[in-house]
Amino acid sequence: MDNFQLRTYAFVDRMQPQAAAHVAATCQGDVPVAGMSELYIEVAPGNEIFRCADIALKAADVRPALQVVEREFGLLEIHSRTQAEVLAAGQAVLEHLKLTEADRVKPKVASSMFVTNVNPYQAQLINKWRKGNLLIPGQSLYVLEVSPAAYVSLAANEAEKAADITIVEVRALGRFGRLFISGTESDVQAAAAAAISCIEQLEGK
Repeated sequence: MDNFQLRTYAFVDRMQPQAAAHVAATCQGDVPVAGMSELYIEVAPGNEIFRCADIALKAADVRPALQVVEREFGLLEIHSRTQAEVLAAGQAVLEHLKLTEADRVKPKVASSMFVTNVNPYQAQLINKWRKGNLLIPGQSLYVLEVSPAAYVSLAANEAEKAADITIVEVRALGRFGRLFISGTESDVQAAAAAAISCIEQLEGK
C-alpha cells in the first residue's frame, strides 16, 4: 500500500499583485496574475508530484506554474481565475493520495526577525539575489522562516493584504521557506503579524 506524506496543502484565495508577480517571475510554467486563486501541494516521495499534477490538470480547469522535485519532496502550484476549479483539482489529488487536508503537515514558524533602518551595504547584499522588489536602505526589513517551505507563499500573500509593504523575496522550496518584506516599521510589523497569524491558524498533523 502506498504511503504518501502531504507536506503542504496551502490554498490562496486571491493572489495579491506583488505575490502574483513574484510567482510569475520565478516559475517555469504558466504565469499567474493578481486576482487568481492558487494551491500549493507538496508531497513525499517527491516523484509522486508528477501523478498529482496529472490528476489535478485532468480534474479541473487549472494551470500549473511550478512542478519541482527535490531530493525528498515534490511541489506543485496550480492556479485559476475560479476558486472552485482550484479546489476541485486539489480534492482530486487528495482522493488519489487517500488523504484529507487535515493530514497535511502543520506548518511552524522557525524564526521571525526584524531589522530596522537597514544599512546600505546590507541592502546591496540582499538585492544581489532577490527576485522581488529592491530593498531600499533605511527601510525596515522582516524575514520569516517557515517549515514546510511552501507555506511561506501563503504568508507572503497575507502579508501583502495586511499592509503597504514591499515583497523583496519569497523562497518556497526546501525544508524551510523564507519571506523577505520591507517598508516602514509600522507597516512591516502589521504585515509580519498577519503572516505569522495565517501560519499559526492552519491545521495539520
